[in-house]
Amino acid sequence: MSRTIEITPLERVLTTLGHKEPDRVPFFLLMTTHGAKALGLSIKDYFSKARHVFEGQVALQEKYGHDCYYNLFYAAMEVQAWGGEVVFHDDGPPDSAAPFIRDPSQINALEPPDVSRSPLLLHVLDATRMLAEKSAGRIPIIGVAMSPFSLPVMQMGFEAYIELIYRQPKLFDTLMAVNEIFCANWANAQLAAGATAICYFDPVSSPTIIPRDLYLKTGFQVAKRTLARIKGPTATHLASGMSLPIVHDIAETGTAGIGVSAREDLKQVKAACRNKLSVIGNLNALEMVRWNREDAHNAVKQAISEAAPGGGFILSDNHGEIPWHVPDEVLLAISEAVHEYGRYPINLLETHHE
Repeated sequence: MSRTIEITPLERVLTTLGHKEPDRVPFFLLMTTHGAKALGLSIKDYFSKARHVFEGQVALQEKYGHDCYYNLFYAAMEVQAWGGEVVFHDDGPPDSAAPFIRDPSQINALEPPDVSRSPLLLHVLDATRMLAEKSAGRIPIIGVAMSPFSLPVMQMGFEAYIELIYRQPKLFDTLMAVNEIFCANWANAQLAAGATAICYFDPVSSPTIIPRDLYLKTGFQVAKRTLARIKGPTATHLASGMSLPIVHDIAETGTAGIGVSAREDLKQVKAACRNKLSVIGNLNALEMVRWNREDAHNAVKQAISEAAPGGGFILSDNHGEIPWHVPDEVLLAISEAVHEYGRYPINLLETHHE
């Protein structure tokens, strides 16, 4: 009697990243605060211990059957490592408080945090090690690092940072140099702890935020330098920002994948990325809050029909973090739909936009 050998999530993802078709479309449910729900903890208590996040990620993966563990606690934790403060919420991720760079002149005195001495960052590394042991090479662990080019939005505030880019190029270069050291060190520490790949969050590079010609002089150069120092695979995520106008540029930075906006045509993005970048996306994370089972099935079916054929596509949300308010029923429906429609070879009726 023949027996079917089941492919592991890691094998499924690696096949997809090689632009080939595995058994089915891999999908990432990138959840952070949902782990607190799973364990019956407040968000603040949940993030207070590495073991909580480890247990939460394991519980979520077992419940929904998605193809990764996600080691992100919350993005503002990086700012905490620099000495900034955060504000906790009962129904969403913590936010950075007032920027800790209040005057651009402070940039000259900045030194990157020592990852090995930051209790907060060590929590993440502890959780990563536990996830790696649990995974035993079966389930990829997605680490996260904010790009040096986007981190200043939390370090000094958006308006002050944009003004710095345009008016004080020398201080901008100084800030990038310090941030690049930290980003590479932080990413490499996660890889050493067992992360499979690093999600390089870089929303400021999106043409939603800055024009392409400015990106090519700034975020593009930063990404090329920084990604070259990261000792493992990366995927660049623009956190809901548009990607299509800079897809070819992002491919030149050395990254393996790109997280794309829910506002983009997946067919166009897939065509632009073919054999250069894997596409990650693009379910609308905010709209999920209002979805029912049918909405979830329709959105998954459309995304798969547009981007899955030929491999190189990982179904996920468009932002890189699913909101707290998205109900379990919707997440279960997404999982159900992937298993129903995502089996290769893809054989769905093509979805057309009106």
